[in-house]
Amino acid sequence: MKKYIFLTCSAVFFVGVLSSCDSQEARRPISHTSGAFIKESIERNKVLINSEEEVFENLFKKDTINKYHQATKGYWYKYDVKQEEALPLPVRGDIVEYEYEIFDIDGKVIYTKEDTEPQRYLVDKENIMTGLRYGIKQMKEGEVVSFYFPSHIAYGYHGDKKDIGTNVPIICKVQLNKIIKSN
Repeated sequence: MKKYIFLTCSAVFFVGVLSSCDSQEARRPISHTSGAFIKESIERNKVLINSEEEVFENLFKKDTINKYHQATKGYWYKYDVKQEEALPLPVRGDIVEYEYEIFDIDGKVIYTKEDTEPQRYLVDKENIMTGLRYGIKQMKEGEVVSFYFPSHIAYGYHGDKKDIGTNVPIICKVQLNKIIKSN
């Protein structure tokens, strides 16, 4: 008899649990996003990039002496000193020694070579400004190149937390002194 009562109670409990699972409705999210913020952010960034590109293009139109090149990575450059000799370019794993200075788009110095000090960079294996990472790989030893970096490949939204503010395009003049090839 005790066994029968126990089995009956267990069966009723089990059926109750099962039936309560069937009738329970899924909870709806408390909030949901429409993606509007991301769409607005994309549009803001497109406007910012277009305005910075326009500023650079206006600078280039005014300078009839120099020839400016547009890189596939979204920046422009001009040679201040060009090596015509067939010298190797730095590749991943090489070490480059370089100096650079940074200017605002009006040509005013932000950081001098003394401020930035000579640099050693293990190509593609260390973290440096995105634009410099791209630009250095197209330079030969002994060249001096002025790069015109839009803010998104310079210091971006955060700036450098010192003298370069939010979303500031820059001119970066780089002198590549030495390439130490990896074995």
